[in-house]
Amino acid sequence: MKTGILRALAISTALFSATGAQAHRQWMLPSSTVLSGQSSWVTVDAAVSNDLFYFEHQPVRLGNVKAWAPDGSEVALQNASTGRYRSTFDVELKQQGTYKIANAGGGIFGSYKEGGVEKRLPRGASVADIETLIPAGATDVKLSESLSRNEIFVTLGAPTETVLKPSGKGLELVPVTHPNDLVSGEAATFQFVIDGKPAAGIEIEVVPGGIRYRDQLGQMDMKTDAEGKVTITWPNPGLYWMSAEASDANVSVKGAQQRRLGYVSTLEVLAP
Repeated sequence: MKTGILRALAISTALFSATGAQAHRQWMLPSSTVLSGQSSWVTVDAAVSNDLFYFEHQPVRLGNVKAWAPDGSEVALQNASTGRYRSTFDVELKQQGTYKIANAGGGIFGSYKEGGVEKRLPRGASVADIETLIPAGATDVKLSESLSRNEIFVTLGAPTETVLKPSGKGLELVPVTHPNDLVSGEAATFQFVIDGKPAAGIEIEVVPGGIRYRDQLGQMDMKTDAEGKVTITWPNPGLYWMSAEASDANVSVKGAQQRRLGYVSTLEVLAP
């Protein structure tokens, strides 16, 4: 199985298992989200863990991680390394404005019956593999496509919006409030879209970091309105993990019954 596909499926698995107090959550954590000066650097940790922003389960593989400068051009990751519990890399900030760093991918999940025995597709199955992996005469074929995105934003100088424009594919965040302009006690509004259209009624989960040292998760649950918007008032300064999930039948894989969509971001909320 191709390495890229395996990495893509690992992204989807981590995102779609991110529910519940002890779930494995995938995250990327920048050393800073707001910087000043003519140029700077940001270091990013990337991991999957039970406790947010604490390394204790497995690293995020970096094969699908990309960064974009404020003008939309791709920026190389530097000093990339993957250890036992986390991956880390640097991004050099040379342009004034907002950068986006994203880990996006997809995969195919599924099962079928052969001779009355249920069998599952191997992890990392691709669209091209489907016909060879499912034997002729198989029954009860069930396929599900996944598409997920984990992204963070970093601003050098004044915020810009070029990298905030959605690609029009899958579940995405369209910030009404800039993601690097979040202040505790103030309301921020975000819009979620699916394939570029407002995603109404999807569930949003927001969890403050540091849960390893709290008795209560502190999770905030909400749903988007008819325009796909949600408004969040941040109770305290700090780092927050935000996730959204949705599903529909707009599949691109022949024979798939469902498309599962996921979105994750780490946001920094500053004191007033």
